[in-house]
Amino acid sequence: MNMSLLLPPLLLVGSNLVMTYAWYGHLKQPGWSLWLAVLISWGIAFFEYCLAVPANRIGYGTYTGQQLKIMQEVITLIVFGGFSVMVLGEPLRWTYLAAMGCLVGAVIFIFLPVD
Repeated sequence: MNMSLLLPPLLLVGSNLVMTYAWYGHLKQPGWSLWLAVLISWGIAFFEYCLAVPANRIGYGTYTGQQLKIMQEVITLIVFGGFSVMVLGEPLRWTYLAAMGCLVGAVIFIFLPVD
């Protein structure tokens, strides 16, 4: 199996799990001061970069830059959808699912052959 085909999406899932926690995990800690939330989030985000940068470097060539970006956006919405329900306790509304459907359409278009 070609690792440059499978590894980038897996690394992007990992990076999105970390980044979602960095960006939104502090919302469960309303007592933290803003500077503390920023500092902790920034520290967590470092590990996201340790996954996202290799995902894009390894994947570029197998995938175009545009394909990697659309892939990352869809993964982000999937990860955040789960996070918002499981961690933040928010309902998954139909509008969120409709937006996800639009991004799935974007994935289909970006992976269509150009010729």
